[in-house]
Amino acid sequence: MTDAPEGSVAENAQPSPKKVKKSRWSRWRVAILAAGAVLVLLVILVVLGVLGYFDHDNETLLKPKVSLGYATYTGTRLSNHLVRFRGMRYAAPPLGDLRWRAPADPPDNQGLLSAEEFGPICLGTSMGYPADGEDEDCLFINVWAPANATEKSKLPVWLFIQGGGYTANANANWDGSEVIEKSGHSIVFVNFNYRVGLWGFLAGSRVRADGALNAGLLDQRAAMQWVQSHIAVFGGDPDHVVIHGVSAGAGSVALHLAAYGGRDDGLFAGAVAESVFFPAQPWAEELDWQFDRLVADVGCDDAGGADQLDCLRSKDTAVLQGANVPSAFPNATSYPLPLFYWTPCIDGDLIQDLPYTMFEKGNLIKVPVLFGNDNNEGSYFAFNAATSSDMTIFMKNNYPHLTSNDTASIVATYPLMPAVANHNAWFPSTSAAYGEATFICPGVNILDAYYNASLSASNSSSSSGGSGSNTTAAQGLPLWSYRYNVQDADNTASGLGVPHVFEAAAVFGPDSIPGGSARSYSGYNAPMVPLVMGYFLSFVRALDPSALREEGAPEWGRWASPGGEDTRSRLVFELDNTTMEDTPASQVARCQFWKGLAETMEQ
Repeated sequence: MTDAPEGSVAENAQPSPKKVKKSRWSRWRVAILAAGAVLVLLVILVVLGVLGYFDHDNETLLKPKVSLGYATYTGTRLSNHLVRFRGMRYAAPPLGDLRWRAPADPPDNQGLLSAEEFGPICLGTSMGYPADGEDEDCLFINVWAPANATEKSKLPVWLFIQGGGYTANANANWDGSEVIEKSGHSIVFVNFNYRVGLWGFLAGSRVRADGALNAGLLDQRAAMQWVQSHIAVFGGDPDHVVIHGVSAGAGSVALHLAAYGGRDDGLFAGAVAESVFFPAQPWAEELDWQFDRLVADVGCDDAGGADQLDCLRSKDTAVLQGANVPSAFPNATSYPLPLFYWTPCIDGDLIQDLPYTMFEKGNLIKVPVLFGNDNNEGSYFAFNAATSSDMTIFMKNNYPHLTSNDTASIVATYPLMPAVANHNAWFPSTSAAYGEATFICPGVNILDAYYNASLSASNSSSSSGGSGSNTTAAQGLPLWSYRYNVQDADNTASGLGVPHVFEAAAVFGPDSIPGGSARSYSGYNAPMVPLVMGYFLSFVRALDPSALREEGAPEWGRWASPGGEDTRSRLVFELDNTTMEDTPASQVARCQFWKGLAETMEQ
């Protein structure tokens, strides 16, 4: 039989009914399978989120990716449903001519960069160089976020500023994983490096003329601005950022609350300060002696005027780092050396006056704040004084403008106290004096300043005929305070009491802080961790430590309420006995004593 011609009946013959049924079923099966494949693909894309991608260089490992405009980074997907990006640049390397200048924008990099490891920390006082994990090129930022967060998530942002006395950085030892898990994956956590020591706080008239004073604080400001620009792609809400610092980080928080005369640039919606740190913070021009000492130490004293700063900028990192050491203040002895040699200064712009003066004037950003302290703030720092003379020398060497009358008043205010283990007779008094002067009373007095600013705003609103238009003023600024008094057997045996930022392990989790935590947090003090963490998370999420606190936790009342009694109420943390208390009148009186010395002590 010959082939049928084109277009013939044979070409157009219809298949039998049986074959039609089978063919239709085949087509449906193919369609169903195709739809299923598309559905599976969509599910995978949803799971990965907008940040996810396959890294073909690492087999099938899923890595999150984020584009920041100036660079694209890959991070790490963690097993606890988090993503982590470490070591992203938030500013240009502060090298060469960029030394002692305000941070510049990070350079554009069109390649794919890894953000899987921390960047080097900034060089601190008395640190060797070169050393692993430390460098002058150090302005890096880190983000932890829920793995499924997107730009639509708008999660509260916890922006952490680590301490270190303005002399050291250690952010790689702070981890945001535990607090995010505790929050139910409902926040984003950020921390970063900033310049410290001579790199961040070299001051004097020549730095003002051709550089930037308080470069370390300007770094912090740049990190806050980076968060405003970029945190949304990690799932964070730039309109709900809470800044939180410990020690020098808490001092930094206080300074940012009064920065630029209290100008609100919208960088944060709330502030937490653990152990506000107020060392001597002199006027910039007063620190010309410090600049002169540095140029002499590194061989730049032969250059004149502005050329001296050029000379410093030309020096090798190792040469400058060798001079990044403490020395005695003028009019002070060389033993003991001051604890904190490089500190912020009054520059007339970012910091426009003495910190206490700025707050007393009401030049502050009006947001909810939470301040607190540990019971024995000075015990880590105080000189082991055997006599009252040892105590006064220590105080004067750290606050060099104290007069003999001032130090006599300090001894009278802090007479010989009961002995503690492993220390000389006058150590407890020295510890108490330094702890209240430098950490406790700055927090108390700033809260008072906030309270007074609230009253002033409320009275102003009333006298002008306002009828509730200024809600914050009418209701009073939301202020909270705490005293941490959780005992630890090892600390007690060492004579330290409840020392500086001992609560940090409870705030972040025992495995998330520098050097690990006290053994008691894995034993008898373990119940403090969810309690404390719950309060801090509640503040980050709701700007109120009580709103989302742990079930059964006592309500954390406010510091004071306009129209009510001036009680200075605070939460005292104790194992099995966390409750509210009023700040003792005796401590308030001592804080007023230190406030009276603030100008002399340059606080």
